[in-house]
Amino acid sequence: MHQHTTETDYQRPVMMASLAVAFLMLGGKTYAWLLTGSAAILSDALESVVHLFATGFAAFSLWYSTQPADEQHPYGHGKVAYFSSGFEGALITIAALSIMYTAIVDIMRGPEVEQIGAGLLITGGLALVNLVLGLTLVYTGKKHNSIVLRANGHHVLTDMWTSAGVIVGLFLVHLTGIVLLDPIVAIFLALNIMWTAGKLMKDSWNGLMETADPEETSRIVTLLNEALEKDIIQGYHQLRYRRVLDRIWIEVHLLFREGLSITDAHDESHRVEDALHRLFPGDRVIFTAHLEPEHHDDAHAARYPEHGEDSLPRNS
Repeated sequence: MHQHTTETDYQRPVMMASLAVAFLMLGGKTYAWLLTGSAAILSDALESVVHLFATGFAAFSLWYSTQPADEQHPYGHGKVAYFSSGFEGALITIAALSIMYTAIVDIMRGPEVEQIGAGLLITGGLALVNLVLGLTLVYTGKKHNSIVLRANGHHVLTDMWTSAGVIVGLFLVHLTGIVLLDPIVAIFLALNIMWTAGKLMKDSWNGLMETADPEETSRIVTLLNEALEKDIIQGYHQLRYRRVLDRIWIEVHLLFREGLSITDAHDESHRVEDALHRLFPGDRVIFTAHLEPEHHDDAHAARYPEHGEDSLPRNS
């Protein structure tokens, strides 16, 4: 087994910035709500309360997921990131339900909105900050395959879109004088937030259950078939792989010509391994190969693996 690693501490400063901005959002939106009495701004502030707790948990998960493997966790601690994503999605759902409840109560008792101009100015400035932060988090998370940063970034962008909706609602109230538009906008924002929450929880489920990515499966199989065509190997079977964040474990049985020395077979397997590392640049590939002779009992299924059920890639 051979492992390539590149350690970079890119995540901590971005996450600390997200945590600091979460405090700023909560304070700013609460102040805007106290000024205006707007149900939409209160909804935005409630979402920020949830976002603050979610960001704190995400920061902890980010730290814990980067801890090295130990005797109790030989595959590392990366899966906590998927739990964090699901937790954040659940909290966003709670925020959305709170927003809908607040808006419905406001409709029933009759909404009142004051100092719309000040509310628009504060909310607009905070939305711009969230836009920059959210895009940065999503970009960094995608670049380094960090589901924690991606989930937090999507939550920040959800917060931004919520603020944008609030701005639209308040502006319509200002133009038309129809105060009822304020809680109605809040309800639509809550529905949008719930959609984002569902996506985060789906990603969390897929990560925890190690759902195979069809594109990655195809890339691995194509590479092994190329090695077979180039006569580097005579076949393969028992292919399995699992991904946790930026780490990919690949296990496979490789078949080699009869009479090939173990040293030569080992060298050929390293050619396959090096190709796999190049196939996933930026990821940490941990490759384990079981070397077998060409006329192994399973060779009939392994020589042409695309036709053998035993050779289909699957997660462990």
